[in-house]
Amino acid sequence: QVQLVESGGGLVQPGGSLRLSCAASGSIFSIRTMGWYRQAPGKQRELVAFTASGGSTHYADSLQGRFTISRENAKNTVYLQMNSLKPEDTAVYYCHVEVLGFSRVPYAYWGQGTQVTVSS
Repeated sequence: QVQLVESGGGLVQPGGSLRLSCAASGSIFSIRTMGWYRQAPGKQRELVAFTASGGSTHYADSLQGRFTISRENAKNTVYLQMNSLKPEDTAVYYCHVEVLGFSRVPYAYWGQGTQVTVSS
């Protein structure tokens, strides 16, 4: 199985920054995609950003210019740098990883979630 460990959430003032990280470990042949979703109270979970195996990155339109996703392949880790945070960014942020096992069967995994609260 694959385990995902998230860290980096917390309380930050409007305009501040946070950096989230998600490290994948376990029986991984290759990682197809790594990304971030978020879910605010009373709202559906939504895609924030993801990076594909070819190195491309994709962002939600509303987050362009403020959030940056990056990947450290040697550590099977994905990061989300969040700048100029706004109260509406408050949510639980979840790491999501799609992998190929050694049998070449694809699997998807969710992290435990990390709380990001933007408030003065």
